[in-house]
Amino acid sequence: MNTATTLLNVNGIEVIYNHVILVLKGVSLNVPEGKVVALLGGNGAGKTTTLRAVSNLLAGERGEVTKGSVELRGERIEKLSPAQMVDRGVIQVMEGRHCFAHLTIEENLMTGAYTRKDGKAAVAQTLEKVYNYFPRLKTRRTSQAAYTSGGEQQMCAIGRALMANPKMVLLDEPSMGLAPQIVEEVFEIVKDLNTKERVTFLLAEQNTNIALRYSDYGYILENGRVVMDGEAKALRENEDVKEFYLGMGGGDRKSFKDVKSYKRRKRWLA
Repeated sequence: MNTATTLLNVNGIEVIYNHVILVLKGVSLNVPEGKVVALLGGNGAGKTTTLRAVSNLLAGERGEVTKGSVELRGERIEKLSPAQMVDRGVIQVMEGRHCFAHLTIEENLMTGAYTRKDGKAAVAQTLEKVYNYFPRLKTRRTSQAAYTSGGEQQMCAIGRALMANPKMVLLDEPSMGLAPQIVEEVFEIVKDLNTKERVTFLLAEQNTNIALRYSDYGYILENGRVVMDGEAKALRENEDVKEFYLGMGGGDRKSFKDVKSYKRRKRWLA
């Protein structure tokens, strides 16, 4: 994991909501520049909270980082505003897409360029690039977002993030509510953007199978803790992960912590 320059370093963060609800309990992770890193785990594992801690969107949910640190290229960023994070090239694509329903697809995309200071020609160039990656959006560019499909809205949300020329995109549950074929299409584009544009991705995803196919590295969260991490290929081949997350085994365990071979890693749960 240390072969590439570390872009993001999350070090032992705790997150509390409403001053009392402890959601993250010492989460640490690294995102190397130019890689795709997946945050995996079931509903309520702490994936979205981790992304919000990075993009500094916790305050709107009455949450705060109470311990640990978040660093972007070595700079502590916990006190920065979401706008300052955008200036540093960190853009979050929220769960549930959140397109402006009454605006057209192209108007939605253009809202992503709001903070750009490099002129109209450069923005037009980025728009053309987005349309190359998402040809379906070009076809639907004059349609109101409200009248487009879930897949098109997800593509629009990612495209809008790209309009800001990001260094890193935080992608929250990109597969949610989409047909398998569209999910595959969205992840193909993510991989393409990563390879060709060198955009770094940190994505939170319940669909472990597809996330591990398109990621370089993965972290599995459960109840606000990282319970396992590793190269995506190694996690895909790990028997416990196969059994518990990829649906390839029997049994009705309530928790990944019940996996026998996992008990050797108790130090992570201390």
